[in-house]
Amino acid sequence: MTSGGTDQGSNGETLSPFDGPDHLRAPDAVSGICAMDAMALMAEMRAGRLSSVEIVTAFLDRIDALNPTYNAIVSRRPRDAVLADAAAADRARASGAATGPLHGLPIAIKDLSPTKGLTTTFGSPIYRDHVPDCDGRSTARIRAAGAIIAGKTNTPEFGLGSHTFNAVFGATGNAFAPERSAGGSSGGAAVAIATRMLPLADGSDMGGSLRNPAAFNNVYGLRPSFGRVPSLPAGNVFEAALATDGPMARTADDLALLLGVQAGADPRQPLSEGLPGLERTTRDEDAPVRIGWLGDFDGHLAMEPGILDTSRAALERIPGAVVEAAALGFNAERLWQSFVIQRHVAVAARYAPLHADPATRDLLKPEMVWEIENGLSLSALAVEAAREVRTAWHLRLVDLFARFDLLALPAAQVWPFAIGERWPQAIDGRAMDSYHRWMECVAPATLSGCPVLALPAGFRGGLSTGVQIIAPLGREADLLALVRRVERAS
Repeated sequence: MTSGGTDQGSNGETLSPFDGPDHLRAPDAVSGICAMDAMALMAEMRAGRLSSVEIVTAFLDRIDALNPTYNAIVSRRPRDAVLADAAAADRARASGAATGPLHGLPIAIKDLSPTKGLTTTFGSPIYRDHVPDCDGRSTARIRAAGAIIAGKTNTPEFGLGSHTFNAVFGATGNAFAPERSAGGSSGGAAVAIATRMLPLADGSDMGGSLRNPAAFNNVYGLRPSFGRVPSLPAGNVFEAALATDGPMARTADDLALLLGVQAGADPRQPLSEGLPGLERTTRDEDAPVRIGWLGDFDGHLAMEPGILDTSRAALERIPGAVVEAAALGFNAERLWQSFVIQRHVAVAARYAPLHADPATRDLLKPEMVWEIENGLSLSALAVEAAREVRTAWHLRLVDLFARFDLLALPAAQVWPFAIGERWPQAIDGRAMDSYHRWMECVAPATLSGCPVLALPAGFRGGLSTGVQIIAPLGREADLLALVRRVERAS
């Protein structure tokens, strides 16, 4: 299915995480400023050694140089306007004014999040010229933290499908092989930070949109616990939504930095209350970590050759990790169908008016039409049955977490595929029956509502994959602590 995607490295070995083409891997091959991580850049600004104007200029120059190749950043603001914001940030810091945790740092916002005064298309030609008059909740918090918004990051139409292409801006190329998929829906965000066009980026995730592109581009993505990052406006606030915003970054500290900005209870979202603090890890940093390896659900999940081995090997390299096979103990097909039905409902509830209007229906991509029409055809009893499966899965996870500290499985079932493919039609000879069945591995973690980390696993044939690690509800701190173990070891 994916030619070249299952090759090994030139020496026949699976490469370590963060290996890759020299222009991405080696800091000395990147501008000194763009080689620095977000936390380091913030420290330099606080110490007066770098200005926001210098930092923003360096990243804008890099975007100018690389974005024509990758198409990761779209709807760019005029350069002089971005630099004027940076200069204002420098003046505010010099005056002693209170500054936020991202003050003066450049960022681009995922094009699914409304951004005040900046074209926000949701990847759809219906909204090609849409300019919101207010920010989405996550964007508002990022702006309030002092970040300098340079543009948007590319996404599939309405975020559907883990392949970033749309009729407005075209496709985003993989950070290591631009002729291949960047994943999605946070594909533009993942590529922008992997290529160091941005120091960090926001994303969102319903069906792996923070995890699959992180795997395809060798960066971290963190899907938070439901409620950790409130999303407004929202539908039924008394239900644990499938979708959530979250951070993407190259380091644990940068993940924590952006998550700390995005997270926080909001009285309009009752499920955002009562979660443990982000700094409260539950174990000593050097204590053994018991990781339950879910693998391919005893053969239920189709996997391209090399994915399972590469993902399991990445876990084995984590200092102190005790990796053991964990039985899913649940009917995997029931889980998938529960996810599919609840996704149908969520999509139809939000976008059915676009389908009902003849003026916009023909502008929707086939996958969106399929989601909406299936959602409209469902009975209330079928939806309730799907939700009961989710409840039963939660109870099974309670049992699994009594034995294991964390659970793990691949973050992607395929290596990055050709950018011209709409979606993988088959995996290792097994036909896929929908546009998203090829990424079925992400559905159980989505249904859990638990925090999930996409950890870089390694390379084969110059292409990247990752492993997703699931922690108990509210325990993002344990995932960040795990990333720090990996960083200390490497």
